[in-house]
Amino acid sequence: MGWGPWRKKDGPVAKEPIGPKESLALRLVAERLGGLGGAAWEVAGNRVRRSGRVAVVLGHDHEGSEGHMDLTFVLDTDRPEQTSLPYRVSGFGPTPEAKLERAVQMWATTTGAAVLETLGQRGRHGAHFPAEDPDGFPGRHAFQGGIVGWGAGPEHSSVQRWAADRALLPLIAPALTADGLPRQGPIGVKLFFGTFHGKDTAEVRINGATSEAASAALLTADRPRPPPGGSYARTYAVLVHPS
Repeated sequence: MGWGPWRKKDGPVAKEPIGPKESLALRLVAERLGGLGGAAWEVAGNRVRRSGRVAVVLGHDHEGSEGHMDLTFVLDTDRPEQTSLPYRVSGFGPTPEAKLERAVQMWATTTGAAVLETLGQRGRHGAHFPAEDPDGFPGRHAFQGGIVGWGAGPEHSSVQRWAADRALLPLIAPALTADGLPRQGPIGVKLFFGTFHGKDTAEVRINGATSEAASAALLTADRPRPPPGGSYARTYAVLVHPS
C-alpha cells in the first residue's frame, strides 16, 4: 500500500484501493476522535477529517504488521509540510482487529488528546503548560496528552503511575534546547520508556525523528525499574512557540 504526493489543498492522494485493514483503522480513528468530544469526524479516502482544514492521514504500511500504523495529524491541510505531526504506533491483542483497536486507543489517548488540546485550549483533552511554567518546556507552550501504560508482573503499572506524578518535559528540555528546535510550526514530542526484565528502554522522537540526546536524558530518569516482569509508559506533547 502506498500513497501519492501531497496535493496543495488536502494532502496525499491514495493511488491504490483502501484494503480491509486500512478501512478498519480509519473507522477506528474517526470513532475515537469523535468520542473525545467536539466536532464529528468522517472517513474520506485515506484520511479522517472534520470541518475545516484538520485531518489525520493513514500512511504507508511499510512493516506489514497487523497492529502497526503510521498516522499523521495535519493541523492545516493547506500547509501540510509545516503542520504535520507523524506518529508510528503498534498495538497488541489476540486478533488483528484487537491489535488495531489497541493501537488507535494508545494514539488517541496520547497524540490525539494532545493535538485536540492544542487546537481547542480549553483543558478538555490534556494539560496546557504556558511557556514560563516550570512543569512545561522553556520558551514554548506545551500541550500534553494522556499517559498510557502496559507491562507484566506485579509492578506492571509502576512506570505509568510514576509518570503521572512527574513533570516529564523538564527531564528532556535541556537536551532538546541544546540541539535547537525550529521556531515555526508545531513540534510533536513522543516519549516512550520503561523496563523489561532488567533492560531499560527510552525513546524520544521529535516530529517522528529520534533525538538521541533527549532519549539518553530520559533513560537516566529516576523511575521505577521492577526486576521481574516489565512496565512501560508512553505519552505525547505538542510544543508551540509563543509567537
